Amino acid sequence: MKKLSVKLGILFFVIIFGLMTFVFFFLHEGIAESRVDEELSALQARGNSHRAILEKQFDDETIDHVVLMESESTTDVVVTNKNGAVLDSSTQATPFMKYLQVPSSPIPKEGKILEGNWAEEPFIATISPIHIDGEVTGFVYMFQNTSSVHSLIEGLNQHFILAGWLSVFLTIIIIFFVSKGITKPLIKMKEATSQISKGNFSVSLPKTSKDELGDLAKSIELLANDLNYLKHERSEFLSSISHELRTPLTYIKGYADIVYKRNLAHEEKEKYLKIIVEETNRLSELIKDLFELAKIDQNTFVIHKELIDLSNFFTNIEQKLSPAFQEKKMNFEQQSSPSICLNADPWRLEQIILNLLDNSMKYSQEGANIKLRAYKVKNSIHIKVQDNGKGIPEKDIPFIFNRFYRVDKSRTRSLGGTGLGLAIVQELVHAHGAEISVKSRENIGTEFELIFRG
Repeated sequence: MKKLSVKLGILFFVIIFGLMTFVFFFLHEGIAESRVDEELSALQARGNSHRAILEKQFDDETIDHVVLMESESTTDVVVTNKNGAVLDSSTQATPFMKYLQVPSSPIPKEGKILEGNWAEEPFIATISPIHIDGEVTGFVYMFQNTSSVHSLIEGLNQHFILAGWLSVFLTIIIIFFVSKGITKPLIKMKEATSQISKGNFSVSLPKTSKDELGDLAKSIELLANDLNYLKHERSEFLSSISHELRTPLTYIKGYADIVYKRNLAHEEKEKYLKIIVEETNRLSELIKDLFELAKIDQNTFVIHKELIDLSNFFTNIEQKLSPAFQEKKMNFEQQSSPSICLNADPWRLEQIILNLLDNSMKYSQEGANIKLRAYKVKNSIHIKVQDNGKGIPEKDIPFIFNRFYRVDKSRTRSLGGTGLGLAIVQELVHAHGAEISVKSRENIGTEFELIFRG
């Protein structure tokens, strides 16, 4: 009972069998009643036929002729006068005596059924009045043994039982194939998820129809691809972290040993200590980024929004970065209308913009132009960071906000970076309820756009 195909099969069978039983019952009742009505109508018609003959000539010879006609039939006839006295019958009239009473009410010309209870009585019976010169002269009683009706019903029952068993058999076969057809893709999906749980993410499922099962199959394949990507990214992360941690630690340990063990000149000692400080700062930056992402993942950081005048805000950023731009011989331009105010966390917004500007400086050459500007479109405030640096390859653009993703896989120390900066930027932008997008072309430049909707 644990298999879905068995459960579906039983459910379908119970529903279909219930419907079939319901339909068969009413169909059987309808056909049985119809056949009994036909028998009664035929018996009434036979009595009316005899009545018509007797109305033309109501004498002993004609009565004998009518009785003779029924003597070899499965039906019986009794002819009486108007007072109920038996004139003649096709068989002994004794069994019919309870029906051979003078009717207490007038009988219609077309006659009527005296006994129609075929299930409990031994006979079904009809009566037809004989009218001569407008007056009732006698009656024609027709009788038929109900054994023939029972035989007819039994035959009908046998046909229904046979049809019922055939229907059940065919239903079971149909349900078997239907339930298998439904559960087969589910079984394949179960096998696929089992493979995924074992770490095999290269699963593929057959193309199914465009329904819920098809959507589920696509979702499982998408999940497998995402997990495969995450597995790859985890490997990349471990490799990146081990590299990023090992390199500064190696420098720090190596130069610290040199300073500690050797008697160095003051200038040389200063040189080595400077390298140690730089590598310590690099290590500290990496750890800070990791802690920042950890806080974001655990939702332990809070956005404290306040109204920010972007014109003054950009001016402060320009003052902070001016020495860096001058050192790298790059041109920086910021522009914002004095009337633009943004409701945001100033420290987090500064972190976002500084990170984007740092990327622009890192991937641009001497003489590059880097722009920071803000403008308003209806109820939205747009902030753009543009540069004319080396740009991002088109194939890398969809992944640049992924954690630990590097466009430059060489991890050159001149470019640095941990692959965490843009991931942090995206999380902080989303924490503000804003959006971030990027446009870039190789050797032409890159543009990041932040959209804060009112």
